This record gives sequence, C-alpha cells and structure tokens, in this order.
Amino acid sequence: MKLLTISKAAKKLGVHPNSLRNWEKQGLIKPVRLPSGQRRYSMDELNRLLQSGQLDAGQKDVVLYARVSTKKQADAGNLDRQIERLRQYARENGFTVKAEFTDVASGLNQKRRGLANVLKLAERGEYKKLIIEYPDRLARFGYSYIERHLHYCGVEVIATAEKEPEDAQSELVRDLLAIITSFSARLYGARGGKKVRQGFRELIAGVSQDEEREKGQKEVKRY
Repeated sequence: MKLLTISKAAKKLGVHPNSLRNWEKQGLIKPVRLPSGQRRYSMDELNRLLQSGQLDAGQKDVVLYARVSTKKQADAGNLDRQIERLRQYARENGFTVKAEFTDVASGLNQKRRGLANVLKLAERGEYKKLIIEYPDRLARFGYSYIERHLHYCGVEVIATAEKEPEDAQSELVRDLLAIITSFSARLYGARGGKKVRQGFRELIAGVSQDEEREKGQKEVKRY
C-alpha cells in the first residue's frame, strides 16, 4: 500500500497541509502514524474523503479584510463604509463570514495585525475565500506573493471593486514618500532625507488640492 507524506497528500487534495491536520482533529481523516510520529496517508483514505463530499463543506466560508492608510480616513468613516460594502458583497453571494479584520496602516507596513490574522487563519485552513475591495488594500507592493501564499493555503482572493477610490492617488504618493525618505536618509543622511521628505509633502499637498478642485467641479456639474 502506497503511503503519501502530508505535503503530497495535501497537494493531491488541493489544500494546505494544515487542513489535513484540522480534519484529523475533526475525525474526517485518519492518517497512518510511523514509529517516528510522522503522518502518512493512503490513497484509499484520500479517495474516501474525496467521495464523501465532506470537502465541499465550508466552501462558502470567507474572511473580510479592509484597510485605510490614516486615522483621518478611519475617523471620516472610510473604513466602516469599506467593510460594509464587503459585507454586502458576501450577503449577495451567499457567503458565510467567518471573521472580519481591519487595519489603519500604510499598505507598505508588513506588521499589520489584521493582515497577520488573515494569514494565520488561512494557514489553519479555516476559510476558503478572502474578500477585499481591491488589491492594494492587501498590500501596496508584494501583493502577488501574499496571493500566492494564500492560494497555497487553499484560499482564493476576491477583489470586489474594479476602480480605485478617488483618494488612491494621494495615498500612493504617501507610500512613495515613505520609500523615498527611507532610502534618501540612508544615502544622504538625516539632512538629505529631511529635504526630500519636505519636497514630497509639498507634492502631497498639491495632489490633495487637485482632488478637492476636481470634487468641487463635479459638484458644480451636478447642478
């Protein structure tokens, strides 16, 4: 009888190895234990699980993730409106929301608590789909790596919005400011970094003024 390692068995089923560990705790699958304590899975056991239809359970389980960059955006209600739009999407598609996570932080910040929880639950195999509004809510850069990791965990990422919000341009400038400031400080020291930072702050102010003018023009056209 051919026995598969946990990684090969998970690959056969198209899930993360942690899913097999969870299913074992739930009594859905029973591995063979070697004297060393390692798990091995027979093809008969995997086929039985596939044919039982038990893998279909939980396919509608989703996690919602929303993010804004600043406390000002959160205080203005942007974060609440974003998570409510995700809830509505989940309701309309018949999904079961297992958890909701939010962050008030830059998309460059890799130590976001909400994002860490999203990854932790995915690695435990506790949901099947992650719903976000658009890709850079998850990460400004490196989105494809996070998406790949989630896919490996058996999680599909769904971005619900086709168009970014109007304030996305100023948010991008803020993130670029953070990157340029970091590198300029290393290259030119604190003084050089301060000068570059000031220049980008002026650029952000200009972008914000342009956005306000555009909003004003749109309001005038409505009337």
